[in-house]
Amino acid sequence: MKSKSLPPIPLSVEEIHAWIDRSHPLLRGAGTEKVMARGKMLKALGAFEPNLVNDTEVERFISSSNPNAGTQTVGFNDTLVEARHPWGFRYSAGIREVINGPAKIPDLSFGNGNQQVLLGGFFPLLRGLMVNPENAELQRSELANPRAEVQISQTRQDLFLAAATQFWDWVTAVKLAEVQRRAVGVAEDRFRQVEGRAKAGAVAPLDVVEANQEVQRRREVAIAVQRLVEQEQLKLSMFLWENNAPVTPPLERAPDFPAQMLLTAPDTIQAHKLQAKIDRPEIKEIGIEAKLNNIDLELAKNNLLPSLDAEAAPARAPEKFVLGLGYRFGLELKIPILQRKSRGEVLEAQGKADRFVLMQQFREQQVLVDVDNALSAIERAKERVAAAAESLRLAKTLEEGERFRFSLGATSVLFVNLRERNSVDSESQVIRAKADYQKAQALYQWAIGAWART
Repeated sequence: MKSKSLPPIPLSVEEIHAWIDRSHPLLRGAGTEKVMARGKMLKALGAFEPNLVNDTEVERFISSSNPNAGTQTVGFNDTLVEARHPWGFRYSAGIREVINGPAKIPDLSFGNGNQQVLLGGFFPLLRGLMVNPENAELQRSELANPRAEVQISQTRQDLFLAAATQFWDWVTAVKLAEVQRRAVGVAEDRFRQVEGRAKAGAVAPLDVVEANQEVQRRREVAIAVQRLVEQEQLKLSMFLWENNAPVTPPLERAPDFPAQMLLTAPDTIQAHKLQAKIDRPEIKEIGIEAKLNNIDLELAKNNLLPSLDAEAAPARAPEKFVLGLGYRFGLELKIPILQRKSRGEVLEAQGKADRFVLMQQFREQQVLVDVDNALSAIERAKERVAAAAESLRLAKTLEEGERFRFSLGATSVLFVNLRERNSVDSESQVIRAKADYQKAQALYQWAIGAWART
């Protein structure tokens, strides 16, 4: 006994979305933004990496205090670690070895006066304290990952909406093709019937021509719709990727339109609107851009301050080291007079900040309009489905009545064809209205940012 094969599982929007999440190249390409964000973070952290330094300094000189000693060759070898702190501090620590001593080491000497502990530091007290170009770049790199997530969310949103829209366009084409195939079958059956009656002399030969012409007309329409099916099928395949190639969905998996139409409560809609102002990638992107601009603004304001820097470091000239000058200390003050560059940077950043506030307001209102637009599309699609369904019911009634009259010889093939065409058109309108309703539901999910939450 041969077992029956199970019918194919209908394709769904959820399955297509899962396919996109799994293997779509555009979404995978957007995922590389996170790799780039990690690269930016590592690049920014590179400014604060400790460096191992080995420096040898040798000089020849004649001592002014002991010219009889003649020309002397002295120096040192430094081995130290240098590092920078995000707050602007630079510091170093290491050991100095005397070359061709002896040397007079007044500070931190050990090893019979031939070695010295090296400690050094640079401390900005006004400009550059906590706010400096290196720290600003580090803060920008910390926002690279959130920005990458926003770009991924935006790509996902757009792909999901395009996929859902294309899916229902494909289903619409398949259903229209089924309607046209049934219409061709009905016309062919009538042609054979009229041809037989014409041979019996019951109808005029012209009715046979009329019936045959209708068959050819419907075949031409069916061929055009079949081309539409193939076109929509190929478009849908661009959302279904496997092994780095698009996969064509089989026609057998085209589903029926859902019979139930969803109702969304007003409270739920209001909650969706509030959540959309948080979840939509467009809103998040402006927030990140504003944070980046605030970093630039703080840096520009810091550049308006005078430069007051303290420094402590060992002597770097060999002759000074040998003569006993161990450490040097300094305090430097610089006061810019006109501050044109810094004031210009502040004005530019403040202007951008004001623009981002206005853009934020615009985007939030745009989100609300998108939600209202989707709700409007849903309601009008519901009304269209109801009106189209009633029109189809009336068209079917007229079609059956005209066929009955034709069986009695009270009408001609022409009028039967017209009634059937009207029924086909009405059924096609029902299909398109149902598809528009499903696409409006997809638009609503996009508008509230439901697909941005990965």
